Amino acid sequence: MTLPPLVVIVGTTAVGKTDLSLDVAEAIDAEIINADSMQLYRGMDIGTAKVPEAERRGITHHMLDVLEVTQGASVSDYQVAARAIAHDIHARGKRVVVVGGSGLFIQGLLEDMQFPANDPAVRERLEQEADEFGIDALYQRFVEIDSVAAARVLPTNARRVIRALEVIELTGSAPTTRLEALPEILPSIRIGLRRERPELDVRIAERVNLMWEQGLVEEVRNLEGRGLREGITASRALGYAQVLNALSGECTLEEAREQTVFATRRYARRQDSWFNRDATIQWHDAARVTVGDLALGL
Repeated sequence: MTLPPLVVIVGTTAVGKTDLSLDVAEAIDAEIINADSMQLYRGMDIGTAKVPEAERRGITHHMLDVLEVTQGASVSDYQVAARAIAHDIHARGKRVVVVGGSGLFIQGLLEDMQFPANDPAVRERLEQEADEFGIDALYQRFVEIDSVAAARVLPTNARRVIRALEVIELTGSAPTTRLEALPEILPSIRIGLRRERPELDVRIAERVNLMWEQGLVEEVRNLEGRGLREGITASRALGYAQVLNALSGECTLEEAREQTVFATRRYARRQDSWFNRDATIQWHDAARVTVGDLALGL
């Protein structure tokens, strides 16, 4: 069954995607699928700027609060679940709006992205080795096997290092991050939001300050009791990783706040680089765009 185009709203963190997604969903009678990998986690609300249920305007949201913080956020799992949701929404006579800043998850949903085999036993053994010897040792192993592939992965990104070693063990070669366009599986209208860098930097600082005021530190403390530190993906989320370091005595809470602002600004630049490779995105000024400005395929 061919779906009408999914309206996909992308852009950096703090650019203003949420409000536009709600406006669009109201205008075209749509439900929303989240494409922010950290909003998949239950309890990670303040630090991910997850829209509160009372502010969702009665619009059904999907792919929120579907993982525990101890679980990994997998693109392949997201692809299967989100595609099934998109087809179900369409079968009920409604449109689909996808919103988020996790470029690989969005590409996995929309395009013909294939995933190498996986083996939970191999992954568990590698995770145990990471706990015993440290992620630096596993990354060095990755470098020795395939230095070119390793150069594309941050040494501190435990999830990706372990996944790479798992794929190498199973297939003999490292996985590649798909930066090139792939055939589209689900038709889409891709809307990108931008702001001038100084304005975005201010918005990021304001968002982080608001998260501190809303109780991010207490949220992290609560999630510690649910295994946040053991979560390979969740524990490295922006804000959460910095607060965990502060709670361990590695820095002060004020230093953690400043580090979160810096890391978020750096992350926004990486998001820009990712989305700039996609020539199908229709870019708009986030400060001025309205639903009427968009070609939504109505």
